[in-house]
Amino acid sequence: MKIDLKANEVVVKAGNSNHIIDNKSIQGKLILTNQRVYFKSFRNNGENFDKEILPQDIKEIMFFNTKFFIPNGLNIIPKNGNELSFTIKKRNSWAEILNKMY
Repeated sequence: MKIDLKANEVVVKAGNSNHIIDNKSIQGKLILTNQRVYFKSFRNNGENFDKEILPQDIKEIMFFNTKFFIPNGLNIIPKNGNELSFTIKKRNSWAEILNKMY
């Protein structure tokens, strides 16, 4: 898997993740750089599921639990209102960094 980094862009954090869309789980990698958040799908035709979120577009960060008690859900709510849900390990550290960016 390869993503094209922009000028002066550095990966801050990355981890395996699932992007939840309409109760379907899309496996991929969540990548946090100093300029954006990027979800890259593991699927061959994953371009439809790849997402780029710029810090200035983020309205709110929220947590959720999967299977009622596993604390690994991270919702990124952009200003356009379309909620993006991801499961990721160590979500607190992700949220801490994201809150400093937007």
